[in-house]
Amino acid sequence: MLSPSDTAIVFLLALLLFGPEQLPKLARQLGEAMRHIQSTTQSFMLEMERAAQAADDRSTVPGPAGGPAAALPDIPVEVVPFDPPNSPDDAAADGIAADAPPVRLDDDGTERSRGQLADKP
Repeated sequence: MLSPSDTAIVFLLALLLFGPEQLPKLARQLGEAMRHIQSTTQSFMLEMERAAQAADDRSTVPGPAGGPAAALPDIPVEVVPFDPPNSPDDAAADGIAADAPPVRLDDDGTERSRGQLADKP
């Protein structure tokens, strides 16, 4: 915070730099800018409070009895081991070179996999 003597020095410097004609206009513009900043800050703070309140309201809404998991049906799931397509083992079993590109375009522009290209005459 500026002391009264510091404020007087700043006022005198502004008076010397801008002159007595421009100083009231400058003070008016500075006041308008400060009001704009304050209103923007206040609206931002209100919006943040509204968003926080909405998030709190959503988190406290009671769900189905027993929680969210109780609402889901009991569905059996079969776990299958992952076998990546076009692995080198698959290519060797199909009689295709392992370093062949996985997809190529046929003469007519149709996409064909390695197996389809090997079967083609």
